[in-house]
Amino acid sequence: MSFEQVFENIVKFMNLAPSGNYKLMVGTDSQVHKRQTVFITGIVIQNEGKGVWACIRKVIIPRKMTQLHERMSFELSLTEDIVSLFTEERKNRLIEIVLPYLYQGATFTMEGHIDIGAGKRNKTSQFVNEMVARMESMGVKPKIKPDAFVASSYANRYTK
Repeated sequence: MSFEQVFENIVKFMNLAPSGNYKLMVGTDSQVHKRQTVFITGIVIQNEGKGVWACIRKVIIPRKMTQLHERMSFELSLTEDIVSLFTEERKNRLIEIVLPYLYQGATFTMEGHIDIGAGKRNKTSQFVNEMVARMESMGVKPKIKPDAFVASSYANRYTK
């Protein structure tokens, strides 16, 4: 699917129930295999409590990316690539869907799910500040583990 088709599917999904509580979430996970590293970026639009529409983008790097910081940074770059396709014009188009229903509780937010955790035992905790700042600089609400389920759960299942 082209990004335009992805975007139109999101619009169609939101138009089914314009008074919903929508979260547009983008996140990437990776898996190192014998001869390559597989990256999966998940794009998920959720109407809280009422369903989701989701798709993935797959990128294969033909080498083992064993350096953790390099892999985490590349995961975030792929997420940033997708987030940047949601231009102000496109985000406004999505906001316009829920706008007439704001007083009935309709909402729209956008999140960047980062497959890192802040826990002391988590190897990625040293990268949290850097990665969170990158997401915030794009105007997207960053989410880390355990709240980054698009990266750590949805995308993860397609990296195997």
